[in-house]
Amino acid sequence: MQLTSVVTPLSDENLARVAQLGVTNVAIRYPGPRQKDLLAIQARLSRFGLKIAAIEGELPIQNAILGTANRDDDLAQMKQLLENLGAAQIGVCCYNFMPASDWVRTGRQVRERGGAWTTSFRLADTDQAASLHAVSSTHAGAAVTREQLWENLRAFLAELLPVAEKSGVALAMHPDDPPLATFGEHARIMNCVNDFERLLELSSSPSNGICFCQGTFAVMGVDIPGTIRKLGDRIRYVHFRDSHGTADDFTEAFHDNGPTDMVAAMHAYHDIGFQGPIRPDHVPQLTGEEEGDPGYTMLARFFAFGYIRALIQSAEYGLQRR
Repeated sequence: MQLTSVVTPLSDENLARVAQLGVTNVAIRYPGPRQKDLLAIQARLSRFGLKIAAIEGELPIQNAILGTANRDDDLAQMKQLLENLGAAQIGVCCYNFMPASDWVRTGRQVRERGGAWTTSFRLADTDQAASLHAVSSTHAGAAVTREQLWENLRAFLAELLPVAEKSGVALAMHPDDPPLATFGEHARIMNCVNDFERLLELSSSPSNGICFCQGTFAVMGVDIPGTIRKLGDRIRYVHFRDSHGTADDFTEAFHDNGPTDMVAAMHAYHDIGFQGPIRPDHVPQLTGEEEGDPGYTMLARFFAFGYIRALIQSAEYGLQRR
């Protein structure tokens, strides 16, 4: 597996630190349409012995999700991105299909272990909801239905999968976060295991893959190791995290302090032969990080690297003992 991280801020100091802690790959935000900008980031990371494993976040796809008149512009930008990724030998483009929003929380200063701050979501408090990750633009208009979204996704994949496959890039679908059937005025279509099975039925292309965000699947109430095995080699990217609660009322946890059997989860990844990027996802904010972006500060991420490396080694040892 490729131990991967987001690095916020993307400073030389943080890049040196993650490399020192055993990280080999970095996930970066959409760098824009110009290949030279992507290659410049790649060259900078290489000075620290790091590679880009995945692009995720702030992708220009909201028009394609909503099916607006400008969706062809989105598709053209995405085709260019996939070609750029192929040229740079970057194998994963992580995306979601949430209309007019991204991941949302209603609480950002819930106390976790030792008084660390973490994020939470309560459906009853959605008047306080805040999107903690920017989307490319704001969209007004009529509500999008579930079947409209499925048709928009079918058209999206029909256009992009041939380019992705030719470029050697996996499109890895992230679940809705929170995983609700509707949010605000719009339907959502990636909030249960059946939705992901339907996604895979749209195309057997190896580029039609999944980002297995453990924390989101956990609040769906599924058996995490069993679901990993069910989705199998279509999992192309892992967001390793955990949450307490249910889809409409949950709190994010330290990686070692949630309800999921993380040892069993890691063994399941080994059982399916997963060798792609795995990164600690949202982390609590520790003392001194109060001004940081919720979920994306660095200190608890450093802790998570060691925890994940130990789990990987444990799973490898277990396989050797069989």
